[in-house]
Amino acid sequence: MDKKSILFLLLSIIILLVMLYFVGIENVIDALKVANLTYIAIAFGIQIFTFYLYTLRWQILNKLANINTGILKLLPMLMVGLAVNNITPSGRGGGEPVRAYILSKHGGYLMEETFATVVADRALDTFPFVILAIIAILGMAFYFDFDLWLLVVMVISVIVIVAALIVIIYMSINPKFGKRVDGWIIGLVRRFYKKNSDELENKIHKVIAGFQDTMKLVIYNKSVLYHALPLSFLIWIFEIVRVYFVFLAFGANLNPIIIAEVFILASLVGMIPLLPGGLGAVDGVMILFYSAAGITASVSAAATVIERLISFWLATIIGMIILPHYGSSVLDKKSLSSSSDEISEVVEDDVK
Repeated sequence: MDKKSILFLLLSIIILLVMLYFVGIENVIDALKVANLTYIAIAFGIQIFTFYLYTLRWQILNKLANINTGILKLLPMLMVGLAVNNITPSGRGGGEPVRAYILSKHGGYLMEETFATVVADRALDTFPFVILAIIAILGMAFYFDFDLWLLVVMVISVIVIVAALIVIIYMSINPKFGKRVDGWIIGLVRRFYKKNSDELENKIHKVIAGFQDTMKLVIYNKSVLYHALPLSFLIWIFEIVRVYFVFLAFGANLNPIIIAEVFILASLVGMIPLLPGGLGAVDGVMILFYSAAGITASVSAAATVIERLISFWLATIIGMIILPHYGSSVLDKKSLSSSSDEISEVVEDDVK
């Protein structure tokens, strides 16, 4: 983990502690003492099962691209990706190139193929989330009385996510648009990267072409519609059920729909480029809106701490423990200025 990520994590933790201080740390501790451990254990179990479902969806997409890697091998790669997402500002994206690269290197597949399956995996995760986010924003606009600027930020965030999703899908099915995207990327490379520009441009052409070919296989395959997409909706349902059990552990008798809406809203805020994994921002939104829904601030804060321990810190700790197995210095080398040969040498040295 680099110094910048450590600094962001520390800042996020400080922000969380400040929020707990204003809520009343003693009250939060008292709420934690009376929590039902059985419900918390169930929430942990749901999260572990969700990790399996994430991996199963990725495996389905990999098989469509003729990448035949078992779940037991994909799961640790996925955990590393989740951990890297959590230690990078805004998360939700930094870990995807990393797990694609690990699968490429340790599975013997082309990077453009593995990266395409990872992007498709994120797209499938995003599709049901966008639908749920729109429903949550509409529902909360009537249920909660929040400032107009917050509503505008949420709407803009959804629009940006939808736009990015459309661009990725459209460039995969439309060769002409794909060439335009290729041209935009090359233009950026020429502007900011001078060394070995021709070699890098050729690599970009090759990667984008391979990415488009793999994405076409994924998009047009019925297995995505019949298996991977329903699995994505199921994953989000389990995410919401997990939060519900956390609040049950504290005796909070709140409408499951409200719990779902606040959780989706908090997840949306977590995608805005602020702090690692939305830490601080997500916690604040959950505490604020659950309190506004009628749960005491101390219980809202205590439940949020446990929920984030399960959803954020569990994946982060497991992933960072696994990371050295694949070569942690890959994180420092994954940039445009690093050739594939340089990265390969780093990984081989680390694994040895």
